[in-house]
Amino acid sequence: MTTIADQLVTTLADLGVRTLWGVVGDALNPVTDAVRREERLEWIGTRHEEAAAFAAGAQAQLTGTLGVCLGTVGPGSIHLLNGLYDAKKSGVPVLAICGQVPLAEIGSDYFQEVDNDALFRDVAEFCQTVTSPAQWPRLLQQAVQAAYAGPGVAVLTLPGDVGGQDAPDGARPHITVQQSVLMPADADLARAATLINGADSVTMLVGAGARGAREEVLALAEHLAAPMVLTLKAKEGLERDNPYQIGQSGLIGNPATRKAFDDAGVLLMVGTDFPYPQWLPAGTPTVQIDRRPGNIGRRTPVQAGVVGDAGPSLAALLPRLDAKKDRDHLDGARSAYTGWQERQRRLVDPAHDKTLVGKIRSRLDNTDKRIRPEALAAVVDELAADDAVFLSDTGMSTVWLSRFVQMRGTRRLIGSYNLGSMANAMPQALGVSAVDRGRQTIAFCGDGGLTMLLGDLLTAVAHELPVKLIVFDNGRLGMVKLEQEQGGLPEFGTLLANPDLAAVARAMGLTGLRVTEPEQLSAAVAEALAAPGPVLLDVLTNPEEISLPPKVGVHDAWGFAIAKMKETLTSTDDEG
Repeated sequence: MTTIADQLVTTLADLGVRTLWGVVGDALNPVTDAVRREERLEWIGTRHEEAAAFAAGAQAQLTGTLGVCLGTVGPGSIHLLNGLYDAKKSGVPVLAICGQVPLAEIGSDYFQEVDNDALFRDVAEFCQTVTSPAQWPRLLQQAVQAAYAGPGVAVLTLPGDVGGQDAPDGARPHITVQQSVLMPADADLARAATLINGADSVTMLVGAGARGAREEVLALAEHLAAPMVLTLKAKEGLERDNPYQIGQSGLIGNPATRKAFDDAGVLLMVGTDFPYPQWLPAGTPTVQIDRRPGNIGRRTPVQAGVVGDAGPSLAALLPRLDAKKDRDHLDGARSAYTGWQERQRRLVDPAHDKTLVGKIRSRLDNTDKRIRPEALAAVVDELAADDAVFLSDTGMSTVWLSRFVQMRGTRRLIGSYNLGSMANAMPQALGVSAVDRGRQTIAFCGDGGLTMLLGDLLTAVAHELPVKLIVFDNGRLGMVKLEQEQGGLPEFGTLLANPDLAAVARAMGLTGLRVTEPEQLSAAVAEALAAPGPVLLDVLTNPEEISLPPKVGVHDAWGFAIAKMKETLTSTDDEG
């Protein structure tokens, strides 16, 4: 007879799932035994279930197909939560299979018992406990379809005495996952066209929802002579060969985006739920195109909303729009952007610190021997493959990737860019690498993020996942340091007592390389990228490098000044 666990595993394999992530044990033993007998599936056992959920979510981000992770009874399931929230916030389909105590013990406060239906209610599109084999095929079908429909997280809980029971005779889940194309309404298009045609200039803010509509986006930008601000997730697919794009806004942005927003007669948002209203232009008439009606107007007031997929919406809108003959708005924004890029490139020039400003700064911070994080990001960008997959930890690692890594060729970009979790880059890189071990997978790791889930370096070794982990080792929680100083507070609680991370990696079976001098950087990056198997490159970077947002007000500048004065007046003994 076919058991419930057998049917689960066969169904997942039939759907195209190839990897299951988790920690084995107790209620999941029937499932992992079924995985052992299914040649189409690979079991990757992690050292922490949070890493399993991150890995499954990263696979879903990369492929658009279902990621699967498993957690055992109680604590094992709880550990999945952060990675599942990342999948929820990223809007990708993930199925979590969670263990539970035997049926007869549910509700008795049994050892390790947790109410999974309550625990996962907020994170999951669908969350149910299987209490009878007769329910099984229908619940599995509902769970997978809910994960795809969200897209988001679905959780199925298997009590310890259910997975090994026989599945109902002749009952199999029939799963439909095809997404439909959402076409815009004519009335919405007419309102949007009227608003855009009445404006002298248009600035576009384009997000990940438009990545599949590259041709339509570029055609509209040309027709409107519109500068294009890209969200971080839109770098992939829309940054390369784009003469209209001017980089990102927000804390990782640049002054050109602020100019483009301030000078716009109309803001056109396409496929984005950009979550920072303080960076959007106040009082500017706005058109927003989005597949999800709930996204329209929730970040900034919108005068014309269009509900529909980006591709068909833009294709239908373009014939209704008058061409903008005056290109001064676009040319001005692009000029500001290229000027900013040139100033950024100077930061990676070794001669930069030999200038008067550089010498003064080195004396003040006493870190002139440390490596610029900008230089590290730029070297990786230069040497990485054109089809590499990049990942980044939340914080300053993401800033340097955003500014110095170009998404040329068929490069991909994955991260915790909506939840903003620490410790995401390394386990997400494991998930990406398991999809295609022959594709270069590069994670920009913060030292704080990496050490949170350090144990799962062993997963890379055990399962031969050739990830390249580039560690920005500045001995700090860098983004927190920036936040404190921007608010006029002295740096406090951000120092990290790091070991030699390259030596730790070597002890765990990886290739471990350490860079302490700027002149070692290029050769070390080249060696790390060329080495077989998993590699950790530990680069000691300057903790005083900061990233200024596109618009720094008097309050921000005063905050930095006051913070630096307080730090100067605080002795080492005071901090200790």
